[in-house]
Amino acid sequence: MHHGGIYDEEIAGKAYDTAMLKRFARYVAPYRLSITVVVMILPLVAACRLAQPWIIKIAIDNHIITGKLAGLETIALGFLGILLAESLLSFLEVYLLQSVGQRVMSDMRAELYRHVMHLPVSWFDRVPIGSAVTRLTSDVEVLGEMFSSGIITIIGDVLLLIGIISVMLWMNLKLSLVTFSVLPVLLYVAYTFRHRMRKSFREVRARLGSMNAFLNESISGISIIQSFNRERDEEKRFNELNASYRDANMPVIFWDASLYALVEALSSIAVGLIIWYGGGEIIKGALTFGVLVAFIQYIEKFFSPIRDLSAKYSVMQGAMASLERIFALLDTPATEQKSPLLPFFDKGGCMTEQVDVPLIEFCDVSFSYQDGNDILNNFNLAVHRGERIALVGESGGGKTTITRLLTRLYEIERGSILLQGVDIQEFDLTEVRRRVGVVLQDPCLFAGSIEFNICLGDEEARQRIRQAAAAVGADRFIDRLPNGYQEEVRERGSNFSVGEKQLISFARAVAFDPEILVLDEATASIDSASEQMIQEGIRGMMQGRTSLVIAHRLSTIKDADRIVTIHHGSKAEEGTHEELLRSGGIYSRLYQLQFSER
Repeated sequence: MHHGGIYDEEIAGKAYDTAMLKRFARYVAPYRLSITVVVMILPLVAACRLAQPWIIKIAIDNHIITGKLAGLETIALGFLGILLAESLLSFLEVYLLQSVGQRVMSDMRAELYRHVMHLPVSWFDRVPIGSAVTRLTSDVEVLGEMFSSGIITIIGDVLLLIGIISVMLWMNLKLSLVTFSVLPVLLYVAYTFRHRMRKSFREVRARLGSMNAFLNESISGISIIQSFNRERDEEKRFNELNASYRDANMPVIFWDASLYALVEALSSIAVGLIIWYGGGEIIKGALTFGVLVAFIQYIEKFFSPIRDLSAKYSVMQGAMASLERIFALLDTPATEQKSPLLPFFDKGGCMTEQVDVPLIEFCDVSFSYQDGNDILNNFNLAVHRGERIALVGESGGGKTTITRLLTRLYEIERGSILLQGVDIQEFDLTEVRRRVGVVLQDPCLFAGSIEFNICLGDEEARQRIRQAAAAVGADRFIDRLPNGYQEEVRERGSNFSVGEKQLISFARAVAFDPEILVLDEATASIDSASEQMIQEGIRGMMQGRTSLVIAHRLSTIKDADRIVTIHHGSKAEEGTHEELLRSGGIYSRLYQLQFSER
């Protein structure tokens, strides 16, 4: 299993905040009405907060100090009304932002999932599943936090700061300048912390992806871990990743705490300056006590959004790191889809047969999963409509790769694959895969019912479920189940035997009624009794279809029209079972070896 720490591709790259935020704005645009309402509310909330110290100043200077209690009740009621108005407006602001944030996250998750479903299989070979899941879940969740508590409310904070600065300058210019003498230090601190925090958040997101990837692998392979008594070893490996994730969070905590503490310190210094300078002005008679109290309250309200901005700054830096990863995933090219070539399809969508043109033709195909290590090397094979072709050879010789290239799970590097004489890359990918039914050695079942696992939600396939199950003999065990075709399938089909899961996957292939059938070691996991039971179903399934069969048990392919032996990525020999046995080549030696083992 892979237990690496940081994936370079996940933490590399430079962030461009403006460009990313503009791109993010596309997801917010559908909810512009709600955002407009929030933006209209923000200045009203700021006005309510600005009015409170001013009302207190009037109460002190005009009533409390002078002893004139008449009218003080009205001021108190006005103050209470402003507080209630601020509360109601703040509730509406938070509710709208949170609801829009949830909708934006839902839209982004849907687009990410849709994109991931169309990524080439080679991408999943490079990126751990846990890392991909992290981008679709926690990375998007961070963006929701940024949206609901950061990016929009910053506008309100900025409006409040501008309002406070304006009021303070209007009330007393000299006292305001003394108070604002701490701002250059604050701006320098914020600028200095920016890049350090972004780098730390990148590592946090990357190490979280690494830990999720490990958890996915270890939980999926729990039976192997327990069978080989590797629990303690896996716990040790997880603890290393867990500690790595913890350590990556420490710089984030340090910079966040430092920024908050510095803002608090600067706030206290500003209050001290107000008391020192304002107190002297009061003694001189140049300043009223009410103005001094209002200034202290304004400076507290001034640093309150700055403290919020420091917290939101942390959220924004984490969100920028998440946006980098999300947009990097969205920018990963999906498998290319071509428009269907209509001349090669009849009205029903089936390819029209052309005389003497092979249905499938591999022409000098070469392919490697890693540079310099060819799995296929100038492979050639022509398959005519209705033929049953068996592919045999040593493990790792390229048999499965041939079927993967046919379904365009991977794109060929050199050569070409032709369907009815036309390059397969010119056809619509969806149409190609509709015409090819695949049964793998390891059956893949999804949580749901047996019915869903056979038709996968396709309505046309749903109508052929029972017929397909009967064709492969799956109906014999399905009919005995308490709920029949509605029987629950647990995660990865854990409540069924390997043979039963394979029979369900056989039925799935038949239900989609493909023209071309690919069986990749499809009977390798089936016991002898089950194999005998489904062989007749397989022959019925192949009837009228072009079939490519990869087989380890050579006894199951004796009646193939042609058997092709693959050796070191090339076609070594070709013929019927009897012809290849008489030739005494690779196939004959493999067959004799299997026969002698029985």
